[in-house]
Amino acid sequence: MRPGWRKVIEKLWQKDTTRLRYIYNWFIDDKGEPKITFYSEKIHARKDFKWVNPVHEILSCSKEEKQIYTDDLIIDHYPDRSKSRSSYLPLLELSVKENPQNDRNVHYLGREYMYYGKWNEAIDTLIKHLHLKSATWKDERCASMRFISRCYRNLNRFDEAQMWLEKAIKEAPYLRDPYVEAAMLNYSLENWDNVIYYLNEALKIKSNEKTYINEVFSWDETINDLLSIAYFHKKDYDLAILNAKEALKINPDNERIKNNLDLYIKTKNAL
Repeated sequence: MRPGWRKVIEKLWQKDTTRLRYIYNWFIDDKGEPKITFYSEKIHARKDFKWVNPVHEILSCSKEEKQIYTDDLIIDHYPDRSKSRSSYLPLLELSVKENPQNDRNVHYLGREYMYYGKWNEAIDTLIKHLHLKSATWKDERCASMRFISRCYRNLNRFDEAQMWLEKAIKEAPYLRDPYVEAAMLNYSLENWDNVIYYLNEALKIKSNEKTYINEVFSWDETINDLLSIAYFHKKDYDLAILNAKEALKINPDNERIKNNLDLYIKTKNAL
């Protein structure tokens, strides 16, 4: 918790406040820059709350809530990377077994199967998530569709991977993530026109929503990096150079992009 947190709470908290939502920097890079940020909600009233779920625990309130938001209280997350996650999957499986209608944990379980390379189990579970009546949050539904696409991509079923990314775009067209993943898929297939199309669509989106769904690759140098490579393959060297320079503004220490930029300039000058 960053210094000054108590003063923020004392200033904002009212007698009928039940919960305070604050800025949570979930992922911080090696330079100390927050890359995934969203509102969290663990600061709660002393009474009427209990913890539920074996994993991904959440607070349940027994009465009607009055929540308040602030950007002035910030918590930075520094996880122990050496800590084993071996119990995580069975706990998620237990959680879903206990409550198969919990859309949030069904989504998490499908994602965890994906992390473990259990492609078919992940697909089945994420489709179950999408069919739940309570699964209405478009950002999370979009993520399930993206993860299904990743699984099909790993199964070398590229048409189905593309189909699910198109579904993801339709589900949440205001998010960069499905466009960038569609570009990544087409990059692997060397469909350069599609790469350029999807990435330019992503760049039209300027608002980075504060949710845990955010992907780092949608807001770092990835978009300009891939655009530079795609334009180079299309022999549009000016745009290749422009995007490589933009990528280096975001990550000036990336040696591969520096080398690519040198190649683009040499190739253009050789014409």
